[in-house]
Amino acid sequence: MKTKYHFTALLTYDSTEAGGLTSPVSSDHRPIIKFPFDENLFIAIQKFTGEEDLVFPGDTVTSEVTLLQPEKFTGALYEGMDFDFFEGDRPIGHGTITRLSNI
Repeated sequence: MKTKYHFTALLTYDSTEAGGLTSPVSSDHRPIIKFPFDENLFIAIQKFTGEEDLVFPGDTVTSEVTLLQPEKFTGALYEGMDFDFFEGDRPIGHGTITRLSNI
């Protein structure tokens, strides 16, 4: 069964020199996301939409994002909203919602 994603976003991974990851990530990566309207952190699944098998620190990629607790976001997300994503408590990049879907 294919998971229905909740939004499409343009993701930019911080470079290693800027404190980002030191190795690439693959599609279906599960970072923690922080939205500007909430102090809580949420787990999401990033599925890259291009032909990328791996995304390296410093890269920008388009991704379908699936939230593991979508009911918490009903009516709160909008196209153009910026957010940050983390590996543990370390920020590793930022994103912008480009299209909402299934939320």
